[in-house]
Amino acid sequence: MRNQRKLIRFLLVSALLAVLIASAPVLASAKSWTGHGGSDPGIKFYVPKPNPGAIEQIFDLLRSHQWADAKLIGKMIGTPQAVWFTGGTPDSVKRDVRNIVRSAALFRTVPVLVAYNIPFRDCAQFSAGGATSVAEYVAWIDGFAAGIGDKKAVVILEPDGLGIIPWYNPFADRDTWETNPNYEWCQPQLPGDVGPTPHPELATDRFFMLNYAVDALKAKPNVTVYLDGTHSAWLGAGDAADRLYQAGVLDADGFFLNVSNYRLNSHLEKYGTWIAKCIWFGDPGSGSWGAGHFEWCASQYSSPNGPVNPNDFSTWIYTDQWYTANVESQTWVPYPGDAGLKKFVIDTSRNGQGPWTPPPYPDPQDWCNPPDRGVGLRPTANTGIALLDAYLWVKIPGASDGECTRGLGPAGTTVDPEWGLIDPAAGEWFPEMALDLVHNANPPLQ
Repeated sequence: MRNQRKLIRFLLVSALLAVLIASAPVLASAKSWTGHGGSDPGIKFYVPKPNPGAIEQIFDLLRSHQWADAKLIGKMIGTPQAVWFTGGTPDSVKRDVRNIVRSAALFRTVPVLVAYNIPFRDCAQFSAGGATSVAEYVAWIDGFAAGIGDKKAVVILEPDGLGIIPWYNPFADRDTWETNPNYEWCQPQLPGDVGPTPHPELATDRFFMLNYAVDALKAKPNVTVYLDGTHSAWLGAGDAADRLYQAGVLDADGFFLNVSNYRLNSHLEKYGTWIAKCIWFGDPGSGSWGAGHFEWCASQYSSPNGPVNPNDFSTWIYTDQWYTANVESQTWVPYPGDAGLKKFVIDTSRNGQGPWTPPPYPDPQDWCNPPDRGVGLRPTANTGIALLDAYLWVKIPGASDGECTRGLGPAGTTVDPEWGLIDPAAGEWFPEMALDLVHNANPPLQ
C-alpha cells in the first residue's frame, strides 16, 4: 500500500512538472525598463514562484484526471506577474525584495514589484493593514529601495493609494480644509478621538509618503516607478491628474491603471491618455494656460464639447475634442507631444471579458470576485501606443479580492450568492474563480 501511494505521488508530481513545462510561456519583451528612460528590447518580465494554492489546485485536477484544466492553470501561473510586498520590517522587506530582484537577474528578467503598505491601506476594507505611522512607512520604503539596489525593477507604488485617501477633500483650497470640509468617504478615526473627528492631516501625510517613496525608489539607478491612476470607472481624469501631481508623478515614470479591476483596455487606454495630457495641462510649471487647474480637464464624466456618458464609449469623443482643442492645440506654450508626457501601464490580469454587470444586490461589489471573468492580454511592452508603456499582470489572477457579500451580511460569515460559498479572504487562492479566469481567457490560454 505504501509503495502504491509513493507511485501515485510520483506520477502526480511527474504530471505536474509536465504541465508546468508545457505551460511555460515566452516571456514578454520589454522596451524601456532600465529605470531612467533607457531602452533594452531584450529584457523579459519575471515569472515568480506560484501561489501554493495554485499548485494544490493543479494536483487536485490531476488526481481527478482533469488534464486540460490543470494545464490551463499551469499556463496562468507560468505567465509573468507581479510580486506583492504587504508588510514586514524594513530589514525583512529589504531581504525579501533583494531575493526577488536577484532571482530575476539570474534569469535575465525584470520583476514587477508591488509596494502595498501605506498607512490606512484600503481604508480598513478587505485589504486593510499597512504601516502604523509615517515614520514606520518611510523606514519600510527605505528597506524596500535598498533591497532593489542597482538591479532592474518595475515598482507599482501603492494600489488604491490615490483612489482611497483618508480625510481627502478633492480640489479644495489646501489651506482651508478644516473650515471648508468636503471630505470623501474614507474617514478613519484615531485612538483617543471623542466623537467624529476630522483628520485632514492624514491626507497631507499620504501625499508626503508617496512623494518620499517616489524619491527613494528613483534614487536607484534601474527602477521604474508608477503611481495609482485608478481606472476608467472611478476618478475623473482631472481628479486623477491632480492627485498624481500632488503625489510626485512628475518625478516618477508615470501611473498605473486598473489594478485588481476589470475595465476594458479600450476605455483604459483613452482614460490614461487623458490623464497624461491633463498632468501636463495642469502642472503649474508647464506654462500651459490651465496651469494649476487640473479640475478644468474634461473627463469620462463631463466635457464642454458635448454630453459625455461614462457608460457610452461613443460619447467620449467629446472629451477627445476638448483635449485636441485645449491641450494639444493651445497657443500659450508649445505642446510637448507624447515624448513630453507621463506614461502609464495597465493591469490586464483579469479584464479579458471586461467588467461585470451585477444583479440588483444591496451592494453589488462589482469589483469583488465577479463571476464569468477571464484573464486578459499577456504582459508585454509592445503596446503600439506611445503613452502606454506596458500591459502587465499586477493582481495575481486566481487570488481572491476578499470575502464578498453583495451587501447581504457581514464578511467572513455570509455566503456570496454568485459563488454559493463564503469567499476566501483577500489574497488567498480561489480555485473556482481561477478556473473561471482560465476558461474565459481572452485571448485564450491554449
